Amino acid sequence: MARRAEPEVAIRCIDLSVSRSGRTSGAPRVVEGVTFDLPHGAALSIMGPTGAGKSSLMAILAGHHESGLAVVGGSAEVEGINIRRPGRARRVLTYVTGYLPQSAGAHLPARMTVSEVVSEPITSRDRRVNSRALAVRVASLLDELMLPLGAATKYPYELSAGMRQRVAFARALVLQPRVLIGDDPFANMDVEVRKAAMDAIAHRRHDYGMSALLATNDADVVRQLDTSVLVMKAGHAVGFGHGTDDVFWTPGAENESQLLVP
Repeated sequence: MARRAEPEVAIRCIDLSVSRSGRTSGAPRVVEGVTFDLPHGAALSIMGPTGAGKSSLMAILAGHHESGLAVVGGSAEVEGINIRRPGRARRVLTYVTGYLPQSAGAHLPARMTVSEVVSEPITSRDRRVNSRALAVRVASLLDELMLPLGAATKYPYELSAGMRQRVAFARALVLQPRVLIGDDPFANMDVEVRKAAMDAIAHRRHDYGMSALLATNDADVVRQLDTSVLVMKAGHAVGFGHGTDDVFWTPGAENESQLLVP
């Protein structure tokens, strides 16, 4: 079997449009004509108000399509996989991307322990996994995200909101993804823990070139992770630049700088 060629960039969107009501004619578009590249090892923050289309864009790129959410225009590739028609590569897509949806910590499986939640992306693919090695990997992630090792045997409802978010974060990283796609990934985290989570992203970018696409309106995240910025409003990309102080606005959007303020 021919080996798949290494993609030029981690994510490439060209004039991407997404509809929430499916492919029917006249369905409202929640993302309209968005274009950007995310190089390997780079980070991009998607900023904008509620309803800008950030979450829909994240879900589509991660291959976790919500009910009725579909690509209706343009194209997008994640690690060389065609998002519009992934076919059998959809499984590969969910393997190479670590996805942290909005409010992920609040929607963890209630009947699984923390250890089972974090390791499930691996155990669901390989029932013959080395349990000792997996336990070490889970313990290392919990420690990296400042969770006590005793949390591994607890259930999500026994943890605080901030701890549950860290469990979801660890789950998104357990497969050592090539791309992390996080929708408000630092929600409910205090300052010290947020730093640990951002360090986890920074280390993976440096160590093995993981890319990160983050939906956040926190300028501190942009600065500390040294990310580029794509600003969205009502489904449209209205600004792009490196950091919040160097944004180039689309014609007619020059006065939209307030969108960068949480």
